[in-house]
Amino acid sequence: MLLQRVITALVLVPLVVAAVLQLSTLTLSFFLALVVLLGGFEWTRLAALGSLPEKLVFLTFLAAIIAGSAVTFHKYPQWVFPSALIFTLFWIVVSVRLLRYRRSVANASGRIWKSLLGVLVLAPAWISLLMVHGHRDGPYLVLYLMVLIWVADSCAYFAGRRWGRVKLAPEISPGKTREGVYGALAGAALCGAVVHALRPETGSLLMLILFSVVVALFSVVGDLFESLLKREAGLKDSGDLLPGHGGVLDRIDSLTAAAPVFLFGLLLLEISK
Repeated sequence: MLLQRVITALVLVPLVVAAVLQLSTLTLSFFLALVVLLGGFEWTRLAALGSLPEKLVFLTFLAAIIAGSAVTFHKYPQWVFPSALIFTLFWIVVSVRLLRYRRSVANASGRIWKSLLGVLVLAPAWISLLMVHGHRDGPYLVLYLMVLIWVADSCAYFAGRRWGRVKLAPEISPGKTREGVYGALAGAALCGAVVHALRPETGSLLMLILFSVVVALFSVVGDLFESLLKREAGLKDSGDLLPGHGGVLDRIDSLTAAAPVFLFGLLLLEISK
């Protein structure tokens, strides 16, 4: 399994990095839309949409939201900041719900509600990535976001394996530990420190570390949220498209939460300058 994960990562990572750095924002939008729609197809399993017509309706609605948002934010860029705020508030609410989750009293949500959740998770992530990519130094900012998540995820894995004792959310994801989260946050802090060392004009050391840690923390929330939905659906992985990694959703779950928060933080920091 570990060998499969490594081989898949060695193939995918260079492709993703090349796409982020070399493609225009418009071209990248189509590439990311394909990824989101693949994730949306896997989401139909989480939402228990079994029939083909139900899946097509969901995917068509998701595609329409993506296309509509692209046109809207192009015509009305002043809506980007309030939208990023709303996206971030959504993930704050999700965080609170995860903290208060009790399996003994939780009821599985209906298919319509879970389908709506899929749109609320996937569409804002797509929007946020494109808004960041279209920003000044956008390709490098998107790359930093992805590296930040990869580092945090890797540090969480190894810290959890080495020192993991206290379960983070045993009723949601028994394998995750608090020590793993501490490892993720330490990795994120290191990323912020490295950016400051390489480009001190970006911001103060404290600001970059705090920003990176907050984004990494929300990436954990995105991971946990998908774990909850998979547990409710009785699934181990969202799919099997990526050998050793599961499905597309299993690879972008952290990004779905981190991208909107990254965009909001980026805009907030610009306003505060």
